[in-house]
Amino acid sequence: MPADVTPYEWPDAPATAPSVLLVGKESVGKSALVRALGGGNATSQNFRGTTVACETYDTGRYTLVDAPGILRASDSETTRLALDALQDADRLLLVVQATHLDEDLDEFLPLVAGHRAVVAVTFWDRVEDHGPAREVVARLSLSLGAPVIPVDARSVPEDVSRSLIDALDDPGVIEHTSAPVRAGWRIEPRRTLLERRLLGPVLATLLLLGPAVLAVLSANAVAGWLEPLVEWLTGPASEPIAAWPAPLRDVLAGDYGFMTMGPLLFVWAVPTVVVYALVIAAYKASGLVDHIGTALHPLLRPVGLHGRDVTRVLMGFGCNVPAVISTRPCSGCTRPTTVGAIAFGSACSYQLGATLAVFAAAGRSGLVVPYLVILVLATLVYARLTSPAIARSPLNALVVEHRTFLARPAMGAVWHEASGTVREFVQKALPIFSGITLVASLLAWAGALDLAARGLGPVMAMFNLPADSALPAILASVRKDGLLLLAEEGTVESMTAVQTLAAVFLAGLMLPCLVTALTVARELGARFAAAMVARQALAAMVVTLTVAWGGALMMEVI
Repeated sequence: MPADVTPYEWPDAPATAPSVLLVGKESVGKSALVRALGGGNATSQNFRGTTVACETYDTGRYTLVDAPGILRASDSETTRLALDALQDADRLLLVVQATHLDEDLDEFLPLVAGHRAVVAVTFWDRVEDHGPAREVVARLSLSLGAPVIPVDARSVPEDVSRSLIDALDDPGVIEHTSAPVRAGWRIEPRRTLLERRLLGPVLATLLLLGPAVLAVLSANAVAGWLEPLVEWLTGPASEPIAAWPAPLRDVLAGDYGFMTMGPLLFVWAVPTVVVYALVIAAYKASGLVDHIGTALHPLLRPVGLHGRDVTRVLMGFGCNVPAVISTRPCSGCTRPTTVGAIAFGSACSYQLGATLAVFAAAGRSGLVVPYLVILVLATLVYARLTSPAIARSPLNALVVEHRTFLARPAMGAVWHEASGTVREFVQKALPIFSGITLVASLLAWAGALDLAARGLGPVMAMFNLPADSALPAILASVRKDGLLLLAEEGTVESMTAVQTLAAVFLAGLMLPCLVTALTVARELGARFAAAMVARQALAAMVVTLTVAWGGALMMEVI
């Protein structure tokens, strides 16, 4: 490394443990490899001066830093930051894929030339492990001037792990900008049903709908079991609080207090978050994510979304916060559209759980089917109308690796990915949830919510809704579980099926919840968040008017 370059200062890296930056493409096995080398005990820390997290592993001898995957053709924030960090890194572990060895080396050697590095060749189990293949690796190591070690990242034997760590003690300086020795092989994954022109998009859509159906069934089942238990546990604790002075009484045990609304978080939200986290993690670990993205890209590009973006929108059904954060690897031209689609159409665990409760209270659980159909269609139209022209251009090529092998997901990888999503929910969403509960309780105690509901009551007639549907719409703009007010006795029973649907859409879509809005402002800026909120409010009113009056007209005709 040039003498005038200061090594990258990784956060909290022990002074006695030099840092090693792992770099490579997405889906190359880099994360699995670093977990194997680091023993699985990771800490999540931010890149210097950014909000983008990286995982670090302290082996005692080295601090291994797992940089985000690099897609050279992408203008994503994570790719840019990884490239910047690469230039300042003191020591590198370059991870390339054995099945596309020549291609990966030609792409990455210009980036790492002049750096001290070790090269790990993953997916070696996909290459026939015989004398000629080993000879290529040996000749490549001599020509590059750096150790080249083949490995199966999904199962790293102790001797291979030790060889990699030992090699980092004496890394070589990369001396070439292209592969000096050609492997000569290129191994492509087998075509699956997802690559079929007509069947592929259908199957990919079913795979995406699967988690939604599973979450609905799981939420209903878990809520039916947990709700009585939670009420039994929290009931005795709430009774003494009723004698406390206001507003402390209201903050803790009022209609929107911690003791009142907090249990709903664990009854409806947490199970949905966990289900989605596990399913999406399994999709990623198995390679299904890339295949689904490839199958759906031709259908999504005309509305301004990318094939790789669709699973991030799906993540929002678990929790919008990690879903918005996960858009960092998205292309710069499609990330705003993806974030908007998450805020508008991803019915987060609060919203989805509360919606199910409202339909159940109305005795119309079957409304979940038209609800999801309308929600998907409305989201696609919204994305099309709000996306920039460049995102919808045929030149918006699919930036995804066409070489992802399908494999049985390793339980360790699934748990690692899912626990990261749940951790984001706990660390980012729960603190804001607590703050919003406090604010809502104080507003209710001061009478501000009732005053706003009375003022907006007449406006509800415009949407063919009763006046008492105003308060749920107001509260759901702050917290999506405000939808539950529609399920109160005497409210939902007085509405028709069409009115119930319209009320749910108005309350659920009018504004992103405050947690989501604050996350978007932090990720993309306050100006973007404000514009997104205004667009979403207008779109939500159009959708509600269409459902309310169009549905009523259809019922009259029928």
